[in-house]
Amino acid sequence: MKWTIQQLHAQKSKGIQFNETLDLSDLRKLDPQIRRVSPVEVSGEAHVSSDIVTFPLHIKGTLTLPCSRTLNDVELPFDIQAKESFRLYETNWEQDGEDNEIHSVEGEVIDLIPYIKELILLEIPLQIFSEQEEGRAPKSGEDWEFVKEEDQKNRIDPRLAELSKFFDNK
Repeated sequence: MKWTIQQLHAQKSKGIQFNETLDLSDLRKLDPQIRRVSPVEVSGEAHVSSDIVTFPLHIKGTLTLPCSRTLNDVELPFDIQAKESFRLYETNWEQDGEDNEIHSVEGEVIDLIPYIKELILLEIPLQIFSEQEEGRAPKSGEDWEFVKEEDQKNRIDPRLAELSKFFDNK
């Protein structure tokens, strides 16, 4: 998913279309809550003008995330329609009336993969819930446990258990 400026201008008359399947499993390093990433299908084309290249993108795939309630795996399919624009040359330019962000090209190569990763990460919701009720949340873990309020009232702190015996002797 990389093109040089020279390649883009050479293919300008033919048009550049692409349809690729990417392995973006390294997204798990960017966001620790991502458990799995399916192969991501990216399709689109390049529209080259004299100083701006625009890539309308269609990105499809599935993320596996933890349920906010039970921590069980939840599949989150995503289907993203986006447009990324790049300014090829450093010139005096004015942004068109749209609210598009135009990226500048660093060096001579346009690499879409970082922008695709960013678009996928932006699709992750703050909370996601599993529709299955079979997997309940764990009742305890390392150095913690779930206790109901009624049980907490009748429970004696083990550190104070000897003090409770003090009043029983009199």
